[in-house]
Amino acid sequence: MTEYKAPLTNAEKQKRYRERQKEGGKKEMRGYLSPEALKCYQLIAEQTQWSDSVILSNAVRLTYAAYKNGQIALLNNWLNKHDL
Repeated sequence: MTEYKAPLTNAEKQKRYRERQKEGGKKEMRGYLSPEALKCYQLIAEQTQWSDSVILSNAVRLTYAAYKNGQIALLNNWLNKHDL
């Protein structure tokens, strides 16, 4: 005989998904976007077809690269100059 297993609830599925992501070495990050950042996000998503997580990962990596190469002030100045 086979044992009946109740289907997983959405909360259980989400928990299992988050656990698998953590096991894969990924970290969840959350935040709120300013109107300027949301506009940039929408343009990037439309042009690249990237998921939210890919956009966030690349944004963090690019910011870190600018920081490590001494270009963070240049990046900030450019963003401010272009109202982004």
